[in-house]
Amino acid sequence: MLKLDHLTVIAPSLEEGVAHVRACIRIDVPFGQRHGYMGTHNRLLQLGHAVYLEIVALDPGVAPPRRARWFGLDDQKAVRADWDAGRRLRGWVARTDGIDRVLSGREAVFGRKVSLPWDTPSFEFAIPDDGALPLDGAAPSIIDRRGKPRSMATMADRGARLRSFSLEHPDAARIASLYRDLDIDRPPAIMPGPDLRYRAQIETPGGMRELF
Repeated sequence: MLKLDHLTVIAPSLEEGVAHVRACIRIDVPFGQRHGYMGTHNRLLQLGHAVYLEIVALDPGVAPPRRARWFGLDDQKAVRADWDAGRRLRGWVARTDGIDRVLSGREAVFGRKVSLPWDTPSFEFAIPDDGALPLDGAAPSIIDRRGKPRSMATMADRGARLRSFSLEHPDAARIASLYRDLDIDRPPAIMPGPDLRYRAQIETPGGMRELF
């Protein structure tokens, strides 16, 4: 079974990502970590029940990685176009303890397993060869932490809690069928819409807010 691991705001820069999330939910998301092996960095916020929010962006302060970056971040024109179109909550990550089984026969959707970090791998992440989001973000990225749960201890908890998560998509029936085949626990609710668009209802100390 796949489980909802985290939501991803994919930003042209961390500063823009933080400003957008602040505008949506009235919370500042603190710095998370640098991914030197992927040429990216992030900010992280707990959302309850071992689920969290990641704001991720290309890190201009490090050298390009040995392969295409994850989350489509090499294509900065596309990242900017999505951002300007209001598609900022751009995808999500699902965790599994059996990534080989999940990817078997589905590499065209999810990409291939990559062990990271390069020198001392501690987890596997499925990434298409060109780094693109699976099905343009309609399908989750897949992570396998080798049986170790993601530590929440170093991640800020500002009282935000995910209450609902939804996806609008032009071919909602096809995406719903894929989710059923993958046996996903707590997937986004899927509904028809003119383009791919995620929304999350997040309860905060200041009330219910929407992240998009």
